[in-house]
Amino acid sequence: MTNNASSLRIVGGTPLTGEVSVRGAKNLVPKAMVAALLGSTPSTLRNVPNVVDVDIVSGLLKLHGVTVQRSDGRLVMDPGAVDHAEPAEINVHAGASRIPILMCGPLIHRLGRAFIPDLGGCRIGDRPIDFHLDALRQMGAKVRKEAEGLYIDAPEGLIGTKIELSFPSVGATEQVLLSAVLAEGTTELSNAATEPEIMDLICVLQKMGAQITVHAGRVVRIEGVESLQGYDHLALPDRLEAASWACAALATAGDITVLGAEQASMLTFLNVFRQVGGKFQVDDGGNGEPKSIRFWHPGGGLDAIAIETAVAPGFQTDWQQPLVVALTQAEGLSIVHETVYENRLGFTEALNQMGARIQVYRECLGGSTCRFGQRNFQHSAVISGPTQLRGAELEIPDLRGGFSYLIAALAAEGESTLHGLELIYRGYENFLGKLTALNAKYDEL
Repeated sequence: MTNNASSLRIVGGTPLTGEVSVRGAKNLVPKAMVAALLGSTPSTLRNVPNVVDVDIVSGLLKLHGVTVQRSDGRLVMDPGAVDHAEPAEINVHAGASRIPILMCGPLIHRLGRAFIPDLGGCRIGDRPIDFHLDALRQMGAKVRKEAEGLYIDAPEGLIGTKIELSFPSVGATEQVLLSAVLAEGTTELSNAATEPEIMDLICVLQKMGAQITVHAGRVVRIEGVESLQGYDHLALPDRLEAASWACAALATAGDITVLGAEQASMLTFLNVFRQVGGKFQVDDGGNGEPKSIRFWHPGGGLDAIAIETAVAPGFQTDWQQPLVVALTQAEGLSIVHETVYENRLGFTEALNQMGARIQVYRECLGGSTCRFGQRNFQHSAVISGPTQLRGAELEIPDLRGGFSYLIAALAAEGESTLHGLELIYRGYENFLGKLTALNAKYDEL
């Protein structure tokens, strides 16, 4: 990953038009890279985006003795010489990433112990690692907290067991999958997350020789095996980035074709995009051409809607923030009920400074009462539109919120300055080059 500007000056008011491409999902690729630790032979991962999270995991794997060969869109990872790493070095390489927690199970299987530094990531909610640690403890792991982080080992190895999550956490589901495949006996995980990226990780592990069965009612059974081999896998495309560009087309009255986008993993988003008034056209590819989806604003007014975020197959929380920007241009009152991350509506304060009219509430303004209701979490929003957004100086708060600020600046009248682009680089490959391809007006600072 090359060094990029940390700030951007944007002149808004120009519709975004043209083509961009998306590669492998940011929410799958780092986890598939961690899975390479479990294999006895090298693994090859294709369709890999050039994003910071891939850099971080590559560094962590190398630190533990994995040989990583990287070319454009392709990783070959050889875990033949996995070794312990010093906690101080892990802390430096991990940075703000939350990926190290997912390395625990594989490292325990390979080395008998693992170390986790203080975890970072986007500040959009509590995102506790308790789910992860509880699952590891139930499988026989021992956790010791020290000043520099957590030391985890399993003196008698990891043992299969029954685990029930209180919430279908994506990270905890990944933790159980990566830990249980080589554990002794059978692990039954109830209330598991079933996002497309989870299913793709299961496909990766199955290619390696894992025995994993997905049952109705969010139940996953993993029968531990004695060993796993490497894999060769094409990562599924990033549906979250594709939706971000779709919202940019809607907010700027533009027309964007997203090469690599697939309909199947975006069904719920596409329904909502159409309800708002956006138009899309799916191209299934073939004859050497990639799949793609064209998203455009057909002209006229957009329609206000009421939505509620949820775990898959519901409306994904990572789609919510970019869509809120587009909803500032819809006619009437839109309602958004966030049920996944309690602090994900904090980004709306900056949008109000740009001229949006968004009110946030503690109450559950959706079709159901969620776990955040009446707990002083501002997790519902009412958006009144349309409003003319105005340029502003913005500090990026998190990955999706940051891209949402970018969309708002592109849709706004006048000039905006965005600071803290490093967070966007975590999950959006070459987004400055893509802005250029879409005729956006900006300068790097």
